[in-house]
Amino acid sequence: MAADLLRVALLVYRGNPHSGGQGVYTRYLARELVGLGHEVTVLAGQPWPVLDDGTGFVGVPSLDLYRQPDPFRLPRLWELRSAADVAEFAIMCTGGFPEPRTFSWRVRRVLAAQRGRYDVIHDNQTFGSGMLDLMADGWPLLGTCHHPITVDRTLDLRHAATWRRKLSLRRWYGFLAMQKRVARQVPRIVTVSESSKRDIVEQMGIRPERLAVVPIGVDHERFRPRPDV
Repeated sequence: MAADLLRVALLVYRGNPHSGGQGVYTRYLARELVGLGHEVTVLAGQPWPVLDDGTGFVGVPSLDLYRQPDPFRLPRLWELRSAADVAEFAIMCTGGFPEPRTFSWRVRRVLAAQRGRYDVIHDNQTFGSGMLDLMADGWPLLGTCHHPITVDRTLDLRHAATWRRKLSLRRWYGFLAMQKRVARQVPRIVTVSESSKRDIVEQMGIRPERLAVVPIGVDHERFRPRPDV
């Protein structure tokens, strides 16, 4: 591989290509990096991502507790094989969202067996506590923050009709404190717009000089200007 080309491990805790933007972003970012000559391997949890030819894939299985058609399912006892499994189930049972935290623990374990395999680790908005351990292990790490989830939390709380609903939402968004703490320690963060950059600085306390704006691209073969709109 040429000196200016990289071996990239692209992390995404939910690879779902049909809901939300993380799986879509992961697929097309990986495809375009491969097109530039880089070697890209996606490490992802369920729902599994859809990836194009030329992109490598390593599954990092979770308990998949929110899968359809049985979200918030009760795992069988034999499924609880690690501390991450137990924590994932326990956090779900108390109304929290465990996946960013537990994925980061699992992916650290996977990468521990692949020292020297990648030149850079690119985290797609996990910002779980295990990312700090990855850096302590010596991995070069950068992250993408599409927008701060604090915005989602604020909107949800504003529309909550009862105190019980507000309490439930605050527990669900409990992972945000971890994400803010971790993101402040990631050396370099990519975001997708100047608006997102402003929100990240204001709401996550990240210094603006550590943020780089790389706008999301558009498939010009599918989308085009329409003079009648």
